[in-house]
Amino acid sequence: MTSGEDAPFTRMLLARAPEDRRDWLREWPGLEALLAGHLAAGEGAWPTVKLAPESFLRHLARHLPDPGAPEDALRQLHAADLYLACACAEGEPQALLAFEQHVLRKVPARLGPLPSATLDELLQMLRQRLLLGVGGAPPRIADYAGRGPLRAWVRIVAARMVSAMSNQNGRQELFSEPPEALEQLLAPDDPEREVLRADSSEALSSALRAALVALPERERALLRMHHLHGLTMDRLATMYGESRSSVARHVAQARERLLRLTRHELAARLKLEGHELESLLGLVRSRLDLNLGGLMD
Repeated sequence: MTSGEDAPFTRMLLARAPEDRRDWLREWPGLEALLAGHLAAGEGAWPTVKLAPESFLRHLARHLPDPGAPEDALRQLHAADLYLACACAEGEPQALLAFEQHVLRKVPARLGPLPSATLDELLQMLRQRLLLGVGGAPPRIADYAGRGPLRAWVRIVAARMVSAMSNQNGRQELFSEPPEALEQLLAPDDPEREVLRADSSEALSSALRAALVALPERERALLRMHHLHGLTMDRLATMYGESRSSVARHVAQARERLLRLTRHELAARLKLEGHELESLLGLVRSRLDLNLGGLMD
C-alpha cells in the first residue's frame, strides 16, 4: 500500500470519507493513481477553472459509492463533470461560465420544442435552483454525484420543471418567498416603514408580490438573485455570459418595471390617487433607490 507521504489525495479523501467507507477505500488497489486521474480529467476538461484538489476530494467524499457497489463504480465516475459541478457549487467564476455555455444552454434542445417564453423562463429557473444556495444550504448542483453525464442530470431536473410549469399555478410558485422577504427588495430594515399604516403595509406586500409575478421571468430572476440572494454584478455577468454593465442595466430596468407595476397595484388596492399615492410611492422609490445605490459602482 502506498505510504501517506506518497498518497496525498488518498489521505485527503479518507479524512472526509464516511467512516463506513474508509476501510473499503484503504483496500482499494491503486486508489492514489485513480484519484490523480480523476483530478487530471477535470483539469484537462476545464483548464480555466480553478479548483483546489482538497475541494474536489471533499466533494467526491460526499458522493462515494456504497461499499457494496460494483468494483468499477469509483473508476467509472464522470470525473470531469463532477469537477465542474464542484467548482460551480463553490461559485468559481470560470466554472459558472463553462456551465452556462457547455451544459445549461445545451439542455433545452433535448427537451423537445418549447415556446421561447417558456424556454427563457426555464433557463432562469435552472440558474436559480442549481446555482444558488438557500437558507445556508449548498447549491443544488452540489448534489450531482457523477454517476452519469452532468448534462443528462440537468436535463432530468429541467424536464421536471417543465412539467411543473404546465400546472396552472406554476407561475405563481416561481416566486415563493414570504412577504417579509419580498419587502427586502424595497425597504430592508428601514425604520421609515413604521410610518405606514398596517393596512398600507399589508397592501404593499400584496402589491409587490403581484408586481413580481407580472414581471418577465428574466427580470424577476435578476432581482431575486441580486437582492434576495446577494449575488454581485460580477457573478451575475459570469452566470449569464454578459458584460457587467449589461447585467447592471438589466437589473436597473427590472427595478423600474417593478416600481411601475407596484404603483398600479397600490392604486388599485388602496384606492389612492394624487398626492397620497405619490407620497407612498415616493417612500417606496427612495428606499429602493437607497438599496440599489451601489448598482452601477
